[in-house]
Amino acid sequence: MSTGLIIVIVVVVVVVVAALLFAATRGRRVAAERRRQRQLEQRRAQAVSEHREAAETRTGRAEEAEHRARLASARAERERAEARLHEESARAHEAGLADDELMRDDSGETGRGRVEDREIEGGRVEDREAVADDREEVAADSRRRDPDR
Repeated sequence: MSTGLIIVIVVVVVVVVAALLFAATRGRRVAAERRRQRQLEQRRAQAVSEHREAAETRTGRAEEAEHRARLASARAERERAEARLHEESARAHEAGLADDELMRDDSGETGRGRVEDREIEGGRVEDREAVADDREEVAADSRRRDPDR
């Protein structure tokens, strides 16, 4: 065989081997790029789910806070209404329009009048029914002021 033919065969083999190495290297690069893309997509999906969970949690907290604010507002409005009621009662007493209530209190028809008219002997309260009535009124009044009890 001639030397020229051997050189051609060697060059062809070197070119084929170089082409195979290039193709294998490129295939690895393409596979690595696909792997990175899959990992990136997984990380994106995980980040999306974490952000959505955080958003749902914060939305729930915000709704709870709004609910508490509405309750506080309702309580404040109730307190204002009670304050207006007491102010109107005070004006009625100043104008002498509520004297009939005061007269009833003196005759013992309501629990408030009986508290002052009770006789105490030896440190014991004689009018036990009036004490029980007063306790019920206080409990009812505190329940009206704080319905969460």
